[in-house]
Amino acid sequence: MNMTLPLNFSGSERSSWRIDSLLLLAVLALVSVGLTMVASASFSYAEHNFNNEFYFVKRHAIYVFIALAGMCVTFFTPPSIWSQYSRLWMLLAIILLVVVLIPGIGREVNGSRRWLSIAGLTLQVSELAKVATVVFMASYFAKSREGFGDDWRHWAKPLGVLIVPLVLLLMEPDFGSLVVLSCTFMAMLFLTRIKLSHYLGLVLVGASILVLFAKAAPYRMARLTTFLDPWSDKFDSGYQLTQSLIAFGRGEWFGVGLGQSVQKMLYLPEAHTDFVFAIFAEEFGYIGVLCLLALYAVLVWRIFSLSKIAVSQEYWYGVFVLIGFGCLISGQTMINLGVNAGFLPTKGLTLPFVSYGGSSLIVTCAMVGMMLRIGHELHPDTQVVRRVRRGR
Repeated sequence: MNMTLPLNFSGSERSSWRIDSLLLLAVLALVSVGLTMVASASFSYAEHNFNNEFYFVKRHAIYVFIALAGMCVTFFTPPSIWSQYSRLWMLLAIILLVVVLIPGIGREVNGSRRWLSIAGLTLQVSELAKVATVVFMASYFAKSREGFGDDWRHWAKPLGVLIVPLVLLLMEPDFGSLVVLSCTFMAMLFLTRIKLSHYLGLVLVGASILVLFAKAAPYRMARLTTFLDPWSDKFDSGYQLTQSLIAFGRGEWFGVGLGQSVQKMLYLPEAHTDFVFAIFAEEFGYIGVLCLLALYAVLVWRIFSLSKIAVSQEYWYGVFVLIGFGCLISGQTMINLGVNAGFLPTKGLTLPFVSYGGSSLIVTCAMVGMMLRIGHELHPDTQVVRRVRRGR
């Protein structure tokens, strides 16, 4: 479903922007839910720690404004610009990942050094690295797609580039982002003409390396074992998950009502960030959870529907960007929901568009703007112009 916005630039010249309305409305609805839930889930923590119950919701409202502005900027930026400077974006992302590891510059929270403080706001560098990596890989794959089945060096080169940010993410450490970015790369690589034997070999090697990384750190193994039976250590390693499960149980069918959560009253740590979904389940119940999942389902469905259209038009850069961003958003969503519900080990990944966190919100909205622009490029009235620009 597309919405057409006519814009007059001069005299008789007329241009119309085609916006995928379902994709945009799903995102705006999720952002609205996020602002509401941050306000509800954070007030007790904010009052206790900052003596201001509106501390987080005010900051989040600023992030929402910046995120929507960023969405507009990326929408009005031609995809060719991102592709043309993809190497620069990748280089900047790697530099930032290095800078954040420098003591005194990178901000450390809960044992992880992932943030830079800029003008009183915090920037999580890994969020920018995800986008830069997808844009770089999309540009490379689109240009070199035909040669992937003939020479293993075609896929070895981008893999070698990918290893650099993955190692830096491991040093922060940010194992959750490492897993999401690795799986996204493999999903994009699958769309090239790579030999199946090569691809399966990479999957096996990659999975083995991730298992070794998980076993190398005791705290990761503790998380892997604790989520299987959190009640065995409910006051220590299993505390966060047990409190989350209690929130789900209290929600029942229709929830306890907006603002009536008990678990957010300093029982559930990170209630407005990583575990905001548990508070949502407590306040809106099973029916509310189904509605929220439906919004995410519509969002992901529209992204992959656009990628299918891009395939039919052989617009391969658009295909890889859509698949990459779709995997980033859907993968992070599934991991966060799985962690909150006790299906996956605890990971420090936010719920896209809903959790408190300016970096995640701004970056995901920027991705949406880029996808909306690609959707515009795929419209029958604009694809001819795009093909002329590409020299087809």
